[in-house]
Amino acid sequence: MELQLGGKKVLITGGSRGLGRSIGGTMAAEGCEVILASRTESDLQKAQVEITESTGAEVSAYAFDLSKTENLERLVDACGDVDILVNNAGAIPGGSLLDVEEPRWREAWDLKVFGYINLTRMMYKIMKERGSGVIVNIIGLAGERFDSNYIAGSTGNAGLMAFTRALGGWSLDDGIRVLGVNPGLFATDRMIKLLETRAERELGDKTRWEELLKGLPLDRAGDPQEIADLVAFLASPKSAYTSGVIFSVDGGVASRTRVL
Repeated sequence: MELQLGGKKVLITGGSRGLGRSIGGTMAAEGCEVILASRTESDLQKAQVEITESTGAEVSAYAFDLSKTENLERLVDACGDVDILVNNAGAIPGGSLLDVEEPRWREAWDLKVFGYINLTRMMYKIMKERGSGVIVNIIGLAGERFDSNYIAGSTGNAGLMAFTRALGGWSLDDGIRVLGVNPGLFATDRMIKLLETRAERELGDKTRWEELLKGLPLDRAGDPQEIADLVAFLASPKSAYTSGVIFSVDGGVASRTRVL
């Protein structure tokens, strides 16, 4: 299927590793001009080189701490007119209410929750003036499948889900589509760290995290490429009537219920 993404400019935050890196590679392969942004310059440079060499696409990279509003403003100024924004930066720590102290909680939300909201506000203004644009928020399954041992993530993700639906319900009036994707358990560095935290708590040994994957659909974690392919479709004109919705990619986990 031709997604008609050629020549589109896409900004991907958290684009140096994990899901963001996979999304960047896929969008580049579809003919997009890709801009990656994240905190760590060395990881960014590696991703930039890999994507350019594998696709031949033009890839730019900006190293910013996106938890700070002034850096978001600098990023927007550097990127100029962007057709597609993929909000993906963020790493909310695992733990219960008593485990996650306020400084860690606020630091995580400054990057993911307020980072998403503030960058969306800045880019939405530009897109509205142009009359077109797509914003895809990579959120997380904990926003609909609540977990008291990932309480900062569940609460933050639930807020971003509401934000996405509220904004996306009316954004097509401005020619803009706003969507969300809720990945389940995917094989990324960040997810492994969360599993190590859980393994330490439940099994007494963080190196046993792979034991926690037993019983998942298809007996595996998700492949980041599966998220990247979905994002490319949602951002494309082939999905032009889609806005204000969130797609869960979790093998059906969020829909699993038992009466007894």
